[in-house]
Amino acid sequence: MASVSPSSSQALKRDPKIQRDLSLGLGALGSVLLIGTLWYHWVERWPWVEAIYMTVITLTTVGFMEVEPLGNRGRLFTVALILMGVLSIGFMVNRFTETLIQGHFQEEIRRRKWRKQMEALSNHFLIGGFGRIGRQVAQEFQAEGIPFLVIDQSVDAIHAARELGYVALQGDITLDATLIEARVQQAEGLIAALPSDAENLYVVLSARTLNPRIRTIARANTEEALQKLQRAGVAHAISPYITGGKRMAAAALRPRAVDFVDGILSGRDRTFYLEEYELAAQECPYVGQTLQKADLRSRSGALIVAIRRADGQLIGGPSGDTLLQPGDLLLCMGTSEQLRQLGQLLYPLH
Repeated sequence: MASVSPSSSQALKRDPKIQRDLSLGLGALGSVLLIGTLWYHWVERWPWVEAIYMTVITLTTVGFMEVEPLGNRGRLFTVALILMGVLSIGFMVNRFTETLIQGHFQEEIRRRKWRKQMEALSNHFLIGGFGRIGRQVAQEFQAEGIPFLVIDQSVDAIHAARELGYVALQGDITLDATLIEARVQQAEGLIAALPSDAENLYVVLSARTLNPRIRTIARANTEEALQKLQRAGVAHAISPYITGGKRMAAAALRPRAVDFVDGILSGRDRTFYLEEYELAAQECPYVGQTLQKADLRSRSGALIVAIRRADGQLIGGPSGDTLLQPGDLLLCMGTSEQLRQLGQLLYPLH
């Protein structure tokens, strides 16, 4: 006996029109069965059992002989009964088959699309946990055009992520098998946004074991967790409570400065952006030159706000005499076009 696929069952449950049509078909078939039975019992004066039997074999068109001889009136009614039965059954079969086919093909299309999206992932970010923090991270990545994959154990969370158009994988991100399926070896970074500090720490350690080059950012609920995550090699351990408190204080004391920083760090409708560029001796032609000689500002229009040396030294507002060294991280501000031109100047071979 044919079975109904889960996708088709879900389609039946979700689509009220399909439910209504199938209910209408069942009601029509039941009405035809009742009409035929009553006719043969009351008009033809047959016993109830024979009336029901005649109605069933007529509607199923099995080709059995008449239970008792029928006159012209009875035969005309039987013809009408067959037509009504065929229409009712045909309508039900058509709607049910359409539901099965649509459910099967839609699910297959979704699976193929998901597989292609997974296979195309490279230099992407993994977002572990699709709670309030994970959703906000995904929203910012989407606005920036950054490839990412959402991972969560909850079916509802994964469904919500896919409804928003995100590539999502249902699974336990603390397991190596899930990380491997998420192509952690090809990933650029990991956002551990699970509610548990222990789980975030475990995810970071697992990911760094599978991909030592991966950049990790983790949520921490306490200062102790911050320290443990930093000792585990997390590039950035962030506490929503501590960071939120600092931002609220800054908004109270320096509201315009906070608005400006927010405007260049996040959002879709930004005019200016902040970007960072790391200088490599083999790739950047300006390594060993001063900022004045490189003349990056007039060539691109972008402003170099700060430089972080390879040894950790931070130079804010660098002057024209500042020398560009290998491993320097330039923090730059400008429009998207200005930053694009600056990137081409710094990495002409890319």
